[in-house]
Amino acid sequence: MERLENNLKHQMKTANHVPEPDFDRMWSSIEQNELKVAVGESLPPRLRNRKRIAIITGISVALMATPVYAALNVDWSNILSYRAGIQTALEKGLGQTIEQSVTKDGITLTVHTAFIDENRTFLLYSLNPGAQTDGHAAFDHIGLRDQDGQFIEGRYFHQWNEELGVFQGYFETDWVADGQMADVALVIENIHFTDAGRQPLDYDPHNPNTQVFTIQKDGIDNVTLQSFEQPDGQVMIQSAVTFTDAKMRNRSWVRIEVMNDKEGIIKETQTSVFGTPGASGEYLSQQIFKSKSLQAEGTTFQLTYDRTLETADGTWGLNMALSKKHMDNSTFKQALNIPVDQVADGTMIHEMIVTPTQVRLVLTHKDKYLRLPYMNYQLDVGGNMLSGGIWLVEGKNYQTELRFEMAGLDASDLADQPVSLVAKHRVDEFAGDTSPIRLTDISAEHQGFTSSIAGYPITWTYYMKDNNLYVESLSSDPDFGGVNQTYYLDGKERNYGMPAMIGILGDDNNKHMDVYENFNKTELEIYIWNYTTHKRDDVLRIPIKAEK
Repeated sequence: MERLENNLKHQMKTANHVPEPDFDRMWSSIEQNELKVAVGESLPPRLRNRKRIAIITGISVALMATPVYAALNVDWSNILSYRAGIQTALEKGLGQTIEQSVTKDGITLTVHTAFIDENRTFLLYSLNPGAQTDGHAAFDHIGLRDQDGQFIEGRYFHQWNEELGVFQGYFETDWVADGQMADVALVIENIHFTDAGRQPLDYDPHNPNTQVFTIQKDGIDNVTLQSFEQPDGQVMIQSAVTFTDAKMRNRSWVRIEVMNDKEGIIKETQTSVFGTPGASGEYLSQQIFKSKSLQAEGTTFQLTYDRTLETADGTWGLNMALSKKHMDNSTFKQALNIPVDQVADGTMIHEMIVTPTQVRLVLTHKDKYLRLPYMNYQLDVGGNMLSGGIWLVEGKNYQTELRFEMAGLDASDLADQPVSLVAKHRVDEFAGDTSPIRLTDISAEHQGFTSSIAGYPITWTYYMKDNNLYVESLSSDPDFGGVNQTYYLDGKERNYGMPAMIGILGDDNNKHMDVYENFNKTELEIYIWNYTTHKRDDVLRIPIKAEK
């Protein structure tokens, strides 16, 4: 959240020149880089930046006691499920063997293998806590420190293996060495051993009013719950958590768990979003359930979070001489400069960078920021499909990347076979019109009516709750992606409603909700700022290179 908070602070400082807010981009950025998002059990692991929790998977204590062993002899597939290119390279015996350890206060950090090429630097590491634990581990900081003392941030993921009794994980960063060699150190600072804390909540799912619960335990102050009806008999529970320990905001995954004595844990029906920043520093989350499940007899509620059991203060650092030579033979760059006018005028696929673990397509564009309008991206390599996605490159505003894990292929496949970019499910964004939407007799009673924009019907519902005006929009047309945001005019000045529900771009739920806080009028004319539409069957295919 740090980057988001800094962006918001910057806009506040330049209030006289604030651009129209792009909440679509803001939430998309959060979703890609900051938020913990969960759907059932199938989403990728939660990647954490250097201030996020680390959760890790294990290798044998016996192997850890051995001075040197090959990472290939250990099963890393559990943590590499969403880093298939690294798994492929590992199975082919690629990568640089490191096998260096450092021990402090009985805790041993070992770096086993490094993959450093023109796309990224990736380290496989393990952590032996020196004592039995079945919880998790959190770091205050993790990253690389170069020979000039500069700290290099990245992403990491790790899990605990109870059977083998150690932690196993990876650290990944976009940073790559300028030359063939680089002297760096992997550094972790302050290890917090954690497990799940739980506090029962006397939440009443039949009560639509705001409900507040005092916790005053494990660094949590209180939790505020609000419920909002959703389509198809669903209800969204929004939680706002405040902390007595500010570090908990960055270190803990806080969520509402719903249980039934007959069914066990009740799963959410849609994507859940955790950890958006509130105006006063709250930890905001939204979870959607079937209403009848919440109201069923025997259903109970609890607040679940990560709590610290023990902290090992200090720094664990390992000096390494990283080399690209282990990956160079299977690495190449190819200039392309292929126009992609179907996306936006002036957009080009500038370059393709191929390494044994990943393929990157570098797109350049005239606009400072580019929203690529497709939801799904694949690279067709001679009939083999590599799955990938969008990556916004920090510090390169006129550049966007598409990254594809090299699953089961190698660089020679891309050198010798035809390659095409395939994009599916187009979502376009449009500016709203100048037709006002008139809200009358505003009160606590839910009121509604239907309007339209560009031929799409929109059902509006509005009401007062806790001195705030809520405005909901929903369309029966599945090709309508949803209203992005609304505003009203005070003279010529636009006053935007704040999104009270986080939409996931491209999903099937086109409901949107804005809140106008401390509202005291009975009538209001609002306008649509912008909206999105779906073309689910739209397929864009761009030849990248012909067969050699």
